[in-house]
Amino acid sequence: MSKKFTLADSEPRIRQFLDLMISRTGFALTYKVSAGETVHPDFENPDVLVRFGGQDVDLLLANKAELLLALEQLTTEALGMAPEEHSLLCFDANDHRMLRIQELRMSAMAAAERVKKSRMPFHFSPMNSRERRILHLSLRDETEVRSESVGEGPIRQVVVVPADLKVLPEPIRPPRPRPEDDGGRGGRPSFRGGRDRGSGPGGPRGGPRGPRRDGPRSGPRF
Repeated sequence: MSKKFTLADSEPRIRQFLDLMISRTGFALTYKVSAGETVHPDFENPDVLVRFGGQDVDLLLANKAELLLALEQLTTEALGMAPEEHSLLCFDANDHRMLRIQELRMSAMAAAERVKKSRMPFHFSPMNSRERRILHLSLRDETEVRSESVGEGPIRQVVVVPADLKVLPEPIRPPRPRPEDDGGRGGRPSFRGGRDRGSGPGGPRGGPRGPRRDGPRSGPRF
């Protein structure tokens, strides 16, 4: 981490925030803050790692670890971390992150093979910047295809396209949940903003969608 977010300086602030959140939510959770470690340093190399346990740890991992990721995001905001620094703090439980990295790598390679054969763009469902980065890194050595991030905010997603494609397709907007399928929320979007229900790990979706490019690019954007 940068000097502002060393383990010694950030751990008390992380504990203060998490203790408050756990107390307010009533979850039966424990956690340990330590120096970062990872079995995939080329894809994720955090400086601070927070591992969760306890009776309610399965709640953190439900719905593709939606709550775990949300808690991590809130903590980075509480610490005042810039977006480019978010990957330096990692929340995990039951080795979910290691398994997720493996899943994303396999999905990226499967998407690449599909695009090589079909010459058609392949969309993944919206993901956070850390998971989009893993997809991009997984395909960095490919010569026949390339990956790009398209869309903004909650619909920002990775699309894999032939390397020579000039105009990027538009992002695919996840469908709104139907009232009878939304668990009684009256048609309101879910907490995660409506995740795409595409096929395969991460919810990839295929097919071209229009000629609009995802804005001007001045460098890599995950």
